[in-house]
Amino acid sequence: MTIPLIGLVSCVLSACAGGRPAPAPGLPHHAGAAGGTPAATSPGSAASASATRSATPVDVYAHDRPGMLSPVVARFPERVYVPNSESDTVSVIDPRTYRVLRTFAVGRRPQHVVPSWDLKTLWVNNNDGNSLTPIDPMTGRAGKPVLVDDPYNLYFTPDGRTALVMAERENRLDFLNPRTMRLRHSLHMPCRGINHADFTADGGLLLGSCEFSGQLVVIDTAARRVRAVIDLADGTTRRRGIRRVTPQGDNASYQMEHDMAHDAMRHGHMPYPNMPQDVKLSPDGTVFYVADMAKDGVWLVDAADFRVTGFIKTGAGAHGLYVSRDSKVLYVSNRGAGSVSVVSFALRLPIDTWHIPGGGSPDMGGVSADGRRLWLSGRYDGVVYVFDTENGGLIRKIDVGAGPHGLSIYPQPGRYSLGHTGIFR
Repeated sequence: MTIPLIGLVSCVLSACAGGRPAPAPGLPHHAGAAGGTPAATSPGSAASASATRSATPVDVYAHDRPGMLSPVVARFPERVYVPNSESDTVSVIDPRTYRVLRTFAVGRRPQHVVPSWDLKTLWVNNNDGNSLTPIDPMTGRAGKPVLVDDPYNLYFTPDGRTALVMAERENRLDFLNPRTMRLRHSLHMPCRGINHADFTADGGLLLGSCEFSGQLVVIDTAARRVRAVIDLADGTTRRRGIRRVTPQGDNASYQMEHDMAHDAMRHGHMPYPNMPQDVKLSPDGTVFYVADMAKDGVWLVDAADFRVTGFIKTGAGAHGLYVSRDSKVLYVSNRGAGSVSVVSFALRLPIDTWHIPGGGSPDMGGVSADGRRLWLSGRYDGVVYVFDTENGGLIRKIDVGAGPHGLSIYPQPGRYSLGHTGIFR
C-alpha cells in the first residue's frame, strides 16, 4: 500500500477537480459523493463529441453517486450475480453476509450479467447457448430464456431504443428490440473478436474493442455504420477502406481460439501483440480508457477525433475498468498480476496498487452502490474478490463456480443502464 502518496494526491485531485465538494463524511476516500453537473447534451442527440469540451462542467457519472437509486430499483434487495462460464450456472451472493444464497443453471457458457436499459431486468449472456436468461432483481429468480445468436456481451443505446449484442464469434454487432430481443439488423465488423464498448458523452458514437485483431472500432449506432477503425499496433486511425472480416468459424473453432488465447495469457504468454478489453469514458467525456491485456495497461483515446493519445502502464493482463462513485479514479483489474491499479483521472497516472495476497485472477465486476466495495470475479480461481475501496484491502474471497466472469452487483445508482456489468448514466 502507498497511503502517504494517496493522501498527497488527494490534495492534488481537489485542486485539479476545480474545487468540487469533498467526499461526504463517513464515505470512503475513493467513494465520496462529490458533486457534478450532468452532461449538457442529451443522450442520443446529434451534438458532436467535441461538445464535451465546452466551458460547461461535465460529469457523465453525475447520477451515479451513493444514494441516487432510481425509484425503479429502490426496493430491490442488493445482490451479486456471478455467471460461472465453465459451470453454466449463476451464483447469487448476499453482499452483507458474503454468503452464496443459491446457484442455478442457465445456458451454455454464461459470460456477463447485464442490467437492462430500463433497470427492470438482468440478462445473463449465454454465449455458446445462444440465449439470454432474464433474472427478476426483486426475487433473484430466472425466467424463460430468449433465443439470441452469440450473445457474448450486451449493451443499450443511451436513448433505450436498441439493444446491442456483441456477437464475438460472428464478428457482428447485432441490433435488437430491447424488450423482445428480436433481431432488427446485423452490422458486420471490420475486426475480430468485438467484446466491450462505451459511448461518447452525447451518446452518438460507440467505441468497441476487438480482442483478436488488436483494434478498436467507432460505430454510429443511429446510422448503423462503422465510422473508423483504430489499429493499436501502430496507433493509426482509418476512416476509409474499411471492410468486413470473415467470422472465426463455427462454435468449436472459435471457442478453441478463444480458450487457447486466454490459457496462454494465464501462463504469461501473449498470443497477440495487442488484446483490447474493457472500455470506459472519462467523467469529463473527453477520453476513452481502453484496457489492453497484452500490453499490461490502458490506452487513452481522444473521444472527439478518436486518435490514440497515450498509454498508462498498470499491470499484467489489464482487463476490467470501473469508475469510483466520486468520479475521481478508475479501478483497473490486472488479471495476470493479481492486482488492481487505481488510476487518477486528473493526473492520468496510477496512484495506488492493491495486491491480492497469494495472487489471483481479478476479472470483471463492479462497485457497490455506496462505493465502499469493489467486487471482481476470480476468472481462473473459482472465487469472487471483495476489496475495500478506502484502503485497498482484500476483505473476502467467496467460492463460486468454475470460470466466474462478468459479475454484476445490483442495484446501482443511475437513471438508465448502457449495459455490460453495469454502466449507468
